Amino acid sequence: MRRRSVLSLALSGLAAAAVATAGLAVAPGVSGAAKARPPVPYYLSLGDSYSIGYQPGHGSTPGYTAWVARKTRYQLENFGCGGATTTSILSTIGCGSLAASDAVPYPTTTQEQAALDFISSPANFGRVGLITVSIGGNDVTACATNPDPISCVGTATSNIKTNVTKLVDDLDAALAANGDTTAKLIGLTYPDVILGDYVYPPGSPNTTLANESVLAFDALINPTLNTAYTSVPEGSFVNVTSAPYKQATAGDDTPLTTTTKLRPSGTVPVAVWEVCKLTYYCSQGNIHANTKGYDFIGQLVFADFGAH
Repeated sequence: MRRRSVLSLALSGLAAAAVATAGLAVAPGVSGAAKARPPVPYYLSLGDSYSIGYQPGHGSTPGYTAWVARKTRYQLENFGCGGATTTSILSTIGCGSLAASDAVPYPTTTQEQAALDFISSPANFGRVGLITVSIGGNDVTACATNPDPISCVGTATSNIKTNVTKLVDDLDAALAANGDTTAKLIGLTYPDVILGDYVYPPGSPNTTLANESVLAFDALINPTLNTAYTSVPEGSFVNVTSAPYKQATAGDDTPLTTTTKLRPSGTVPVAVWEVCKLTYYCSQGNIHANTKGYDFIGQLVFADFGAH
C-alpha cells in the first residue's frame, strides 16, 4: 500500500510540475500585456508668470498647473516664462526671466517653438492630452498708467489677437500632425486685479480706473482671447475674470452692483472683495494670484477640461 501511495504522489507531483511549466510559458504573455499599458498623457503649460504660479516673495510655485496635473493625472511639462508677452512667446529666444521650478529648458529657441518641438517629437507621438496658455496680461499692464487706458488696451488687443491666433493655429497644426487630434487647448484670461484699486493703496483709491478695468476686460481683452482660443475645434476659453463675479453674486455678471464689508476698507463691491481674497493686489499692489487664487484657477481649468 505504501509503495502505491508513493507512486501516486510521484505522479501527482509530475502533473503539478507540468501545469506549472505550462503556466510559466503563459506568464510572459500576461506580463507583456501589462507592460503594453498606454503611457501617461502629457500636459503642456505655456505663458507668462501666471503659468508658472509666480507669487511675490516665493518665486515660482506649483500654481494652477500642478493642481490641474494632479486632477488629470497627466505629466506636466511647463514651458512658461515670467514676463512673457504675446510677442515674446513667438519671437524671444530662451527664458531670460523667471521660469517654473521644473521648467522645460529652451535656451536656443522660442517658447512656442520649444512646445512645437516637444509635440512633434516621435517619442511623444499621440501623447499630448492637454495644453493651457496664460498670455496677454503683460501686453496691457502698462495701460493702467496710460492717460487713456481704454484706448491703450484697444491698441494692445489688436496685437494680442494677431499673436495668440498664430500661436493657437501653430499648436493645433502640430497636434494634428502628431496624432494628438483629441488634445484639449485651453486659453485663460486673468483676475481683474485692477478692481483692487478700490482699496489700494490705502487712503488713495482709484475707483475710476477700477471701473474702467471692467470695460477693458469685458469688452476688449476677454472677447479677443475668446475668439483666438476657440478658433480651433478643440480650443476653449476659461474666463477667470468673470468667474469670481458670478460666484460671489449668485450668477450676476455685473461685478460692481453687489456690495459687502471688507476690513479695514469698509463697504466695497463683492467683486473687489473676491479679487482681494484671490490675489496680492489689495495688500501689496501685486497683480499675481495667491495660493487660493491659483487653486481657484486650477478648478476652473479642470472643470472646462471635463466639459469638452
